[in-house]
Amino acid sequence: MTVFNPRISLVALACAFASPSLLAADSSLTNPNISAVLNGYYQTGERPLSEASEGFGLGETELAMSADIDDMFYGKVTAVVETHDGDSELNLEEAFIQTMAMPAGFSIRGGRFLSDIGYLNNQHLHTDSFTDRPIAYRAFLGGHYFDDGVRLNFVAPTDLYWTMGIEAFKGESLRAADEHGEREFKKVGVYTLYSKIGGDVGDNSSWQAGLSYLRNENGQITAHEEGEEHEEESADEHEGHSHAASYTGKNTYGADFVYKWAPNGNYKYQNLTLSGEYYRLTDFTPVDLPAEDAPSKDYHQGWYLSSVYQFTPSWSAGVRYGEVDTQELHDEHFHGQKLKESEVSLAWHSSHFSTVRLQYTHQNGTNFDGIEDDNIFTIQYIMSLGAHGAHQF
Repeated sequence: MTVFNPRISLVALACAFASPSLLAADSSLTNPNISAVLNGYYQTGERPLSEASEGFGLGETELAMSADIDDMFYGKVTAVVETHDGDSELNLEEAFIQTMAMPAGFSIRGGRFLSDIGYLNNQHLHTDSFTDRPIAYRAFLGGHYFDDGVRLNFVAPTDLYWTMGIEAFKGESLRAADEHGEREFKKVGVYTLYSKIGGDVGDNSSWQAGLSYLRNENGQITAHEEGEEHEEESADEHEGHSHAASYTGKNTYGADFVYKWAPNGNYKYQNLTLSGEYYRLTDFTPVDLPAEDAPSKDYHQGWYLSSVYQFTPSWSAGVRYGEVDTQELHDEHFHGQKLKESEVSLAWHSSHFSTVRLQYTHQNGTNFDGIEDDNIFTIQYIMSLGAHGAHQF
């Protein structure tokens, strides 16, 4: 009798996601994988820089199709339906092709796709253990950064999982504000470098650590002539539904780490995930800004720490704490501002394809969108229909 061992190592997972053919092995041009993810919520308040509004609403409802195009290429299309202020919008989040037969561990991806910087960014929102991305992601990456571009990735032939890559993107959603519409933005505005390394620790644990760098050629702001105009524009950007970053800079440095534990590597019945990320943005002030108008800090920064424990196959609980420390331009002067978020979540999983989550969020702000001390409760459901690949590590 054959015994199935449910243990999945980090290296095996990493290889699967580096080689899309493993995820689409049964697909063909005439038989693609088709899936949908339903995401809805009720929320008692609003979080700053978040797409979710107060009351009932739809999160990202995802429609996806993927398949092997032939023995050389894999393709995927992901469309997302969202509601904001009573309006429904259809956005194309992914539409890419990726090579499957390049030698020596190399692969190329082109089209529209999620950047591989950081830990959370290359994962779809419905896979998260909380109802929204950490405040650092919402402030610096518009929640999750996807764009039109190209990626070259390399997986090293080492015992430890080690991958590195370079990306070039259009960069529209990471452009700094252009108050007068006179700025000439570079057509290829964003370049990224990343490296991730990880492995297993005995039979129970796996880990991964990464470093990222993002160069934003259009990330430096221009001086504003009137503070009121800038404040009005900023409010419009914050209330918009474009997934654009609210705070930019020429250079973004990131570091991330994740540790996972499960008895004998079997994640089905019990598991623990610890993760954290840190981002620092520099060179965001106007070149010709007088010294007396310079900000007290010449950088934005943000970070989070998260712990999620699945204590039975049907129940999991998580805690997360995050902060952002930013500088906002008003008139010709910068004002420091800060936001802290503490979050607790409890989720019920009827199966791998359905989740109902209750979350409590406490916000504490200093000069941040008028938030001083606020409490928000959210109930959310996420339901998956159709073919659905394994989640990333």
